[in-house]
Amino acid sequence: MFALILPAGLLVCAMLVAPMLLLLRYSLNRYSPTELMISAFTGDNYLNAVTDTYYRDVLGTTLWVAGVCTLLALALGFPAAYVLARLDGKWKSWLTLLTVFPLMVGNVVRAAGWMTLLGNTGMLNAALKALGFGQVKIIYTSGAVVLGIVTVVLPYMILTLASVIESIPRALEEAALNMGAKPMTVFRRVVFPLSLPGVIAGSALVFILCMNAYATPILLGGAQFKMMAPAVYDQFVRTTNWPFGAALAFILLFVTLGLTLAGSALLQRRYRR
Repeated sequence: MFALILPAGLLVCAMLVAPMLLLLRYSLNRYSPTELMISAFTGDNYLNAVTDTYYRDVLGTTLWVAGVCTLLALALGFPAAYVLARLDGKWKSWLTLLTVFPLMVGNVVRAAGWMTLLGNTGMLNAALKALGFGQVKIIYTSGAVVLGIVTVVLPYMILTLASVIESIPRALEEAALNMGAKPMTVFRRVVFPLSLPGVIAGSALVFILCMNAYATPILLGGAQFKMMAPAVYDQFVRTTNWPFGAALAFILLFVTLGLTLAGSALLQRRYRR
């Protein structure tokens, strides 16, 4: 067994763990405009990131967007996942393919499509103008960012939920209906509690993806809309402050994992009850 796991373990260490350790070491160095990076062992980069009002606001915006997008993806994805899980035959195969199909298109291409649709001179405003309405500013707003991210992460939520809902016997729902329970009561007392493992897994996956969104906030939010992933990129590429960029990256990692584990623990406690 160990011999079978060893190659994959070595590959993970080489491709993931080693770069993360190197990035952690960079975060403890000092930045110099002339030498770019001076070897040191200091936590000043983390302290500066935490005490800087600008980056606290960026982190707050990232948390807000990720939370809203996760809730919207869950609300929109659960009905679709339920229908997908309860279908049989070729229709289920076709709907599964349609659900997976958006994942074959890159985030940049999808964001560019939303820009074409929602732009000030885009298709939506052109249609409103033809109908006699005024121009609506949607692009470069938080609403556009939320819309774009939700469309990216929604398939992940649907597929995760559908795989769990499939394991819930239909007989349980039929028994509840035969005993006089209304459809909403069946959902609230039977379907949703039994699908909590899927809710936990899907929400955790979607929240992590939202926290690390890069292309969509830049293209749909504009230069004034800041989230953590673009802020990390700016430090590495534009200002070449690698130590501070590495510190921001690890703050994003710690906050994302911490909130994901805490939320999953709360939902699992409810599921055990």
